[in-house]
Amino acid sequence: MTDTIFALSSGAPPAAIAVIRVSGPQAGPALIRLAGKLPPPRRAVLAVLRDDDGIALDQTMVLWLPGPGTATGEDCAELHLHGGRAVVAAIEGALAAMPGLRRAEAGEFTHRSFANGRIDLAEAEGLADLLSAETELQRRSAMVMAEGALSRQVAQWRSGVLALSASVEAALDFAGDDDIDDAGGGLPDGFSAASAALAQELATWLARPRAEPLREGFRVVLAGPPNAGKSTLFNALVEDEAAITAPEPGTTRDVLIRAVALGGVPFTFVDTAGLRDEGAGAIEQIGIARARAEAERADLVLWLGPEGQGPRNRTVWELAAQCDRVDLPAKQDAQFRLSARTGEGLDALRAGLVDCARSALPGPGEVALNARQHGLVAEVAVGVHEAAGCTDPLLAAENLRLARAALDRLVGRAGTEDMLDALFGRFCIGK
Repeated sequence: MTDTIFALSSGAPPAAIAVIRVSGPQAGPALIRLAGKLPPPRRAVLAVLRDDDGIALDQTMVLWLPGPGTATGEDCAELHLHGGRAVVAAIEGALAAMPGLRRAEAGEFTHRSFANGRIDLAEAEGLADLLSAETELQRRSAMVMAEGALSRQVAQWRSGVLALSASVEAALDFAGDDDIDDAGGGLPDGFSAASAALAQELATWLARPRAEPLREGFRVVLAGPPNAGKSTLFNALVEDEAAITAPEPGTTRDVLIRAVALGGVPFTFVDTAGLRDEGAGAIEQIGIARARAEAERADLVLWLGPEGQGPRNRTVWELAAQCDRVDLPAKQDAQFRLSARTGEGLDALRAGLVDCARSALPGPGEVALNARQHGLVAEVAVGVHEAAGCTDPLLAAENLRLARAALDRLVGRAGTEDMLDALFGRFCIGK
């Protein structure tokens, strides 16, 4: 990372102000070349920026931020420009013409922050989620991660594992001492209990709500036979005429997905083809197969078909839809009676959906593990649990070593090269 990078870090122009960030060893010389001098550190100074021909490009505020106490851990400069397209283009052109400077790639500023130890991998993942947050619940969860809540918890777990490892090493080095519990196979007195307690704490974390439903939205699939009112209800829930509705069976032939927020909770609603075994053409059969697959991965299925015939392996709500029609058989145990056409029962259904999702999603400001983090915490839990059941100190020490290695990967201390590009590729150019 010897190059000096620059990028527009604010929104696309035109805007009132445009911020260009510069990071790397040539940040200071670049600022001197544009502004004529280096301002005092960490103080906003008014300056006229000029190109190599002395032509004024903009009169603006500049900041000089010497490393390593910066966001990237490198020397940095910020140019707070007037936000017109021509101004931004002129400054970017002047920077690109300087030797040793180049435009930043997606996520490169944050990648440098990680590489220089300013943030760890868990904090970087939280920052990525913060940039993509669309609801208040997503924002609060991402902020907790970006501010290091999981990293601090990992540090506590690591201290616990290190203490257990140290006690085992002491047992191996001083096996003849009086403080070694011979009846426990050479392991220190209390080792198994302490290991089991840590393993139980890790298991409790593994049982908490996961990050994926929060990030992607609580997934609700509308399912049932043709003409059951799925698409009409789908349109009412997403408040848009997204799905085509018609009396003809098989109108919906593919999966239709919309992300919306209800009560500040992110949802993904999925409209599906009507389920039937006879009368479906080749294209409709493909849609039916996709509908069954969507039901398999749903967090909740709203079943609009005959009572008791919904999917068995998912949480299913029986809906008495089209309750304004007197020609339909009544459901005895429907959770909700509603009519998407008249609006009857829709508010109650929305409130029920919000309550259900909130019980399944992480609470506001609660740390939630993503798939990568969950898998590594599971590895730590297995290692500590296996150590608790060992009678041989050598086997206990090896299980604890594996647990420490998983904790290191959790925060990016080792073994993360294969996923860094994918992570930082989620960031925008100026981040």
